Amino acid sequence: MHTEPLPFSLEPLAFPFPALAALAGRLPLGGGREVALASLLMARLAQGVSGSEPMSVADRVSRAASAKVWLASLALPAPTRVPFARCVEATAGAPLQVAGALRSVIAATGSHLDGPSIQELEKLARLLTS
Repeated sequence: MHTEPLPFSLEPLAFPFPALAALAGRLPLGGGREVALASLLMARLAQGVSGSEPMSVADRVSRAASAKVWLASLALPAPTRVPFARCVEATAGAPLQVAGALRSVIAATGSHLDGPSIQELEKLARLLTS
């Protein structure tokens, strides 16, 4: 078995939230799927706040404005709407604010998400607080 990368080969891409994406793909159309998609969006927005290459504040504000419009079009359960909206707004601020808002999303969506999806969100919240 060949373990060394071949010359001129590209590094494999690693998607940071495979459990959330898989859950959204598995669920039937409706509220549960839309909660999973909104959670995936929150994770992607929160990822832009910190990490190896954080986005500029102007880019995060622009993404948050677009995300608000998209979230308004979803048929989300009533208890999840406010945490998602707060999380979108928090992504324009400091990482600690985003982590707190992300934890409120986790609490509100716990009955809709599976264990691996919740773990991905919790891992991201821990990353934002460190």
